Amino acid sequence: MKIRTVTQEEAYHHCNPDDFPFETTAEIKELISYIGQERALEAVEFAISMPSRGFNLFVVGPEGSGRHSVVQSFIHKQAKNKTTPSDWCYVYNFESAHQPLVLEFPPQQGPVFKKEMSELIEAVKTTLPTIFEGDDYRIRIKALGEQLQQKVDKLYEGLINKGKEQSIAVIRNDQGMMFSPMDEKGEPMDLESFKKLPESTKKEFEKKIENLHGTLHKTVHEVNKVNREAKEQQKKLKEETAGLSIGQLIHALLNKYADHEKVIAYLKSITAQLVEHVDDFLQDADGHQNPFLSLKPGPPTFNQYGVNVLVSQTEAGAPVIYEDMPTYQNVHGRIEHQAQMGMLTTNFSLIRPGALHRANGGYIIIDARRLLMQPFAYEGLKRTLRSRQIRIEPVERLFGLVSTVSLEPEPVPLEVKVVLIGEPMIYYLLQAHDPEFNTLFKVQADFEYDMERNAASQQQYAALIGTLAGEKNLLPLHKTAVARVTEEAARHAGDSSKLSLHIRKIADLIKEADYLARKTDKHHIDSQDIEMALKASERRGGRIGDRIFSSIEENIRHIDTSGKKIGQVNGLSVVGIGDNMFGFPTRITAVTRPGKGNIVDIEREVELAGPIHSKGVMILGGFLNSRYARNIPLGLQASLVFEQSYGGVEGDSASCGELCALLSSLAGVPIRQDIAITGSVSQLGEIQPVGGVNEKIEGFFDICKARGLTGSEGVIIPETNVRHLMLKKEVVEAVGKQQFSIYLVTKVDEAIALLTGLEAGEPSEDGYPKDSINSRVEATLLRFAQDLRAFNKGKSIQQDSES
Repeated sequence: MKIRTVTQEEAYHHCNPDDFPFETTAEIKELISYIGQERALEAVEFAISMPSRGFNLFVVGPEGSGRHSVVQSFIHKQAKNKTTPSDWCYVYNFESAHQPLVLEFPPQQGPVFKKEMSELIEAVKTTLPTIFEGDDYRIRIKALGEQLQQKVDKLYEGLINKGKEQSIAVIRNDQGMMFSPMDEKGEPMDLESFKKLPESTKKEFEKKIENLHGTLHKTVHEVNKVNREAKEQQKKLKEETAGLSIGQLIHALLNKYADHEKVIAYLKSITAQLVEHVDDFLQDADGHQNPFLSLKPGPPTFNQYGVNVLVSQTEAGAPVIYEDMPTYQNVHGRIEHQAQMGMLTTNFSLIRPGALHRANGGYIIIDARRLLMQPFAYEGLKRTLRSRQIRIEPVERLFGLVSTVSLEPEPVPLEVKVVLIGEPMIYYLLQAHDPEFNTLFKVQADFEYDMERNAASQQQYAALIGTLAGEKNLLPLHKTAVARVTEEAARHAGDSSKLSLHIRKIADLIKEADYLARKTDKHHIDSQDIEMALKASERRGGRIGDRIFSSIEENIRHIDTSGKKIGQVNGLSVVGIGDNMFGFPTRITAVTRPGKGNIVDIEREVELAGPIHSKGVMILGGFLNSRYARNIPLGLQASLVFEQSYGGVEGDSASCGELCALLSSLAGVPIRQDIAITGSVSQLGEIQPVGGVNEKIEGFFDICKARGLTGSEGVIIPETNVRHLMLKKEVVEAVGKQQFSIYLVTKVDEAIALLTGLEAGEPSEDGYPKDSINSRVEATLLRFAQDLRAFNKGKSIQQDSES
């Protein structure tokens, strides 16, 4: 059986620097489109252009794929051509102080209105005192006072005349009104004279005085009524005067905002308030408050006439907001408080906007994972999207911790496109467990992990590399460096025919190479700088890999790379820690004996194996059942284990090696230890591709190289994995010198034949060829079945004799 080996060209697919029509990336025009993400960008464009409700966007992609920067940049370009949204302001609600009103203005007009209102109040402060101190107002007030005095005097004069008619003197002094009998001369009678009067006369005077007291009460009531009427007239005069003055001041604003019904209503309420509280603006010449107002706790601040500009658009086009910390308050806005006299107070001017306010009329971008981590943030966002209104509520009220009266600002109408960015798992979990998710986020933009590698795409990738270098102010890359980065991108993609779109890794590699190039005063980055950066990065993250390598070298972890062993094979494992991956060989052993057809996976029994690995082991039983001794029960008891493995095991990439170890044990044929194997196996014996093939090969190569290459060492991989090979330079060189071999197999028969040196054997009418692996395995299984029957028969006889 002829098994093909990997050539030097297949082990590493080079990128030819001469294919690039430039010397350095400084000659490349900046990339103006986004390569490899056409499908995702179509979805983004559709979502941001779709006017119907619910067509918000969820961007799916791995961290570091450039999804944030690509989406933001793309949306920014589209947003420049959109209509600039309105400004929003909060103002005092004179009818309900705890419910501030929201006003909408054309773009950039919010601050203008705030300034106009400030100027209006300043004008009122200046104009009203001048008018009320003017001669015209003073004359009219004086006339009203004189009219009042005349009416009062007339009332008191009537009382005095009535007293005179009854010979009773009415005396007015500081203590009030007094009544006294009059003598013959018409003068008030003194007490001594009054006492000398006859008793009947005294009683007559007393009765008259008592009647006059009743008349006095009526007169005082009339005087009070006249005073009230006079005050009403004075108040009416003051309000008319103030209204006329304020009306003239506010007339221009009423004309300017005639088309804004809500603004007009607010200006009219302002006019009424200014007229009603005109005394707040009246001060004496020394700048002190009116003495009648001095009993108030403090001078008026006029803050209620201010304007809180919540959002004002300073740039043309629709806003694009990225909220880095999407707490409930940061997204929906908050109400701040300030300390006054030991108490926390608030008012409409302390209302602060959230990201939704700033993005209103445009786009808001939020990281989905961060949003879900914040209490109430995700639920609040959904509620806002459903109602299309932004409500600002204290978060403690959402918790139900307080019941005190606070501000309840009028909600702001919302028109926004929400873009959530997250990992695929978050998207599918929300889709599965949140029934509202699909209603609110109808569009998915799925970012690609990689792109096809061909001559055209390599040119595009070179432009991407040049653009990254330009954006980060890095040294230009020589075409040899671009070729090396392109090769590394193929290795990151895990496929020589693909290029990784994990932009962050590529950018970090270029940055580190730039640092190394600048240390040696270079004017551009060359391939040597890229190579040094890769080695430095590998060394920084290679501590654990080096420890495992050392433990194998010191024979603490037993790995044989020479000789032959029955039921023992070198499997290949790969470990990913952070951004670093490394491979190493693992000894897999199999032990077989007669039994009830069970294959015991020791890793699964001790709960160290994941479900995929357990599935792979169970497939081995299916393979044995489908191939050997099909007319009798499988009388086998087998155990498989990863020797010296003390952590979790997952994946089915070792199933081919486990099957080879199992077949070796059954056939009694030893396996070469200078060859390692990786690959997944099907129930039909087909070898299937696995991941991490480069790291696995390099891990075994490093061990063999350290012990000295003899030319017999190698690894077996699935033939379908050949396209994934992008091996490091020293492995490629060893392959070219035939010091190390990489064998390609498609069936388990090819793998076992290579490992044992015996043909697997093809079945015929007479069975498998004699002394082939398959015939030996089948013979062993038949023997196991006979031994098991004999054992069961003997056991049954013994039981009968005992009974």
